[in-house]
Amino acid sequence: MPASRLHGQHGRPDMVSVGTIIWLSSELMFFAALFASYFTIRSVSSDLWQQNTDLLNIPFASVNTTILVLSSLTCQLGVFAAERGQVGRTGSLLDVRGWGLREWFILTYVMGAIFIAGQATEYATLVQEDVTIQSSAYGSMFYLTTGFHGIHVTGGLIAFLFVLGRTYLARRFTHEQAVSAVVVSYYWHFVDVVWIGLFATIYLVK
Repeated sequence: MPASRLHGQHGRPDMVSVGTIIWLSSELMFFAALFASYFTIRSVSSDLWQQNTDLLNIPFASVNTTILVLSSLTCQLGVFAAERGQVGRTGSLLDVRGWGLREWFILTYVMGAIFIAGQATEYATLVQEDVTIQSSAYGSMFYLTTGFHGIHVTGGLIAFLFVLGRTYLARRFTHEQAVSAVVVSYYWHFVDVVWIGLFATIYLVK
C-alpha cells in the first residue's frame, strides 16, 4: 500500500487523522490544566513538596520512562510497516528487519504494559511511605497527574489490541486498518510526550 494513501485521496488529509489531531489538542489542554494546578499548589507548599519528592525513586522512574519513550520508536516502526502494506513478518522472528505491523505493535504493547506495571509498583511503595491521595496536597496532585496519564496509557494499550485484532480477523490488510494504525500511533506519541513533561516536572524539578 503506498504511503500516500494513508493521508487521504488526491493529497487531502485523511479526516480520521485530522479528527484525532483535533481531539488530542483538547486532551493537551486538559493536561495543561493539570500542570497549572500542580505548579500552583506547589508554589504555596514548597516544604511539603521537598519532603515528599525525596521519597521518589528517580532511577526506577527513569528506567520506566526510558521504556515508554522507546515504545514510541517501536510504534513508529510498526506504522512504517503499515505504510509498506506489511502486516506480518517475512522471515525469522529474530530478524527484526523483516518485522511487520503486528510484531512492532505487540512489542510496543508489552513495553507499555511494563510501564503501567512499573507505575503500579511505584504507587505501592509510596503508599507504604504514607504518601496517598488523601495524605496531603502533594499526594493528591501526584496521583491525579500520574494517574490520569496512566489511564491514557491503558487506553492506548486497548487501542493496540483493537488494531492487532483487526489484522488477525480480516482476510487481507486494508487501507482502513493502516489508517487505524497511524491514528493509534498519533495517540501513543502524544501520551509519551506528555509523560516526558510529567517526569521532568514531578521527578527532576526540585
